[in-house]
Amino acid sequence: VRHRREDNSRVRYLNQFEPARTDIDYLKPLKTEEARLRAVIEDEYPEHLPEFELALNTGLRKGSMYSLTWAMVDWNSRMLNIPTSKNGEALHIPLNNAAFAALKNVHQRGEKIGRVFQSEKTGEPLANSRHWFEKAVSLAGIKDFVWHDLRHCFATKLRMKGAKQEDIGELLGHKSLTMTKRYSH
Repeated sequence: VRHRREDNSRVRYLNQFEPARTDIDYLKPLKTEEARLRAVIEDEYPEHLPEFELALNTGLRKGSMYSLTWAMVDWNSRMLNIPTSKNGEALHIPLNNAAFAALKNVHQRGEKIGRVFQSEKTGEPLANSRHWFEKAVSLAGIKDFVWHDLRHCFATKLRMKGAKQEDIGELLGHKSLTMTKRYSH
């Protein structure tokens, strides 16, 4: 079977465009994509806000995020220690205040053992964000935005604050700078 090339040219991050007009009153005064998405999540899916915050503030891939266990969280060093990432290597991700607060929030309300993100209804580990994130994006009036784009947001924010490409690449778990350049603008 011939391997098809992946389209790696897609670049999308929050606040790249203006959100669509809305009839939802609480969203009308909000002018940025991130503000709108955050407001929808807070209003419609508040139990999932820590997932959004952690993804936005760590750049974790969906698979790593939903495989995250409490044993991987180093509370003293404020680090996530992921033993194996997509590229087969360990990742050590520092937690900023927002990511740390999101994890503390989940820790306070949950089992404190096993997987970090579990269903509040069943207690089963969550496998992904599909059951709420796509709906939140649509309600917020955001076009062409998927979970993976949160990695682009993370990298873009770091770059805008002056972080070096090499450092961003290391945090994202990239093996080449070429890939990192696509993620940070």
